Amino acid sequence: MNEKLSRGFLPPQDPATAFPPGSPFELLDQVGRDLPSLLLEDDARQYLQSFVFPDWDCGDQLSTPLQHLYYVRLGFIASGYINQIGTSPCHQLPKNLAQPLCSICHQLQRPPILSYDGYALYNWKRFDKKKPVQLGNIDTLQNFVHLYDEHWFILVHVDIEMKAAETVSAIQRIIDTIEDTDAINKNLKIIAGSLAQQVSVLKRIPERMSPDLYFKAFRPYIRFFEQVTYEGVQHQATNFRGETGAQSSIMPSLVALLKIPHQASELTNHLRDMRNYMPVEHQQLLTRIEKLPPIKPLSEVTLFNEVLEQIAQFREIHFNWAQQYINAHVQDPRGTGGTPYMRWLKQLIDETRGFMIH
Repeated sequence: MNEKLSRGFLPPQDPATAFPPGSPFELLDQVGRDLPSLLLEDDARQYLQSFVFPDWDCGDQLSTPLQHLYYVRLGFIASGYINQIGTSPCHQLPKNLAQPLCSICHQLQRPPILSYDGYALYNWKRFDKKKPVQLGNIDTLQNFVHLYDEHWFILVHVDIEMKAAETVSAIQRIIDTIEDTDAINKNLKIIAGSLAQQVSVLKRIPERMSPDLYFKAFRPYIRFFEQVTYEGVQHQATNFRGETGAQSSIMPSLVALLKIPHQASELTNHLRDMRNYMPVEHQQLLTRIEKLPPIKPLSEVTLFNEVLEQIAQFREIHFNWAQQYINAHVQDPRGTGGTPYMRWLKQLIDETRGFMIH
């Protein structure tokens, strides 16, 4: 098994929670901790422009916990700066943020904006290291607002990703035993069980997250960048997708494994683009899965259909939360990634169930 993916798409080590004492990077910890309070003030942008953030020189060390923490802190600060609630629209990221953010994102081979990996995959800690990565034993490292609702939103995704580790491991075993019918079906059973656990966690969203607070208080901070100029890096205004669960690699991996045929639409094109915002090793695994031959002819009917049904149920719950947390507040909903998603979500559900073996 690929050790880098031993926890599914979460990092193999717990994320770093702070930079070493006395390090110049401690400034990022300080500003990161203060960010939810700073964003309540009218002069937040002016204040954030006053800092000299140190550059990250990775040397030969790629994808280290401290490197990820650097990206998380800078990504949050940059998105807070551009998308600050209650202020006029902002279309220029100042040089003191633009240059280090573009540098670290170039090293990580990703677009220069906070994405799902920085918002969720690298943004958690365990209270008790002897206990699992799951709700009740985890908290966030960085937030935009002083509301536990945002912690909960992030942590539900972290728990889902941990539950998906069995899915990722099973997919890797299928890759290694692609001609072994028994192995394929054994692993499909594991995937179905793992998906059922993910569905159970996703259902918990309303426990500690208010629809009003989500929509008004912190969702705006993870929206896309529209016509933003990165001062000192490039002169042309550019657009980047905002943080979204569509940047998780779980569902794309399953769609690729099962070869679920989704009719081309603006949403499928959007989902394809989401790969550019995933960590490189996740993109590489997706490419490997796509190259596999179809497993449908080798699969037991009940197991193959059960996996499809669990995927459909996961998407249905997501659809229901989108209705409750977004659609109830706006006439023409657009996702944080920038796409009008609702009209296509049901298509994905129907096409998933339509691929069952009859």
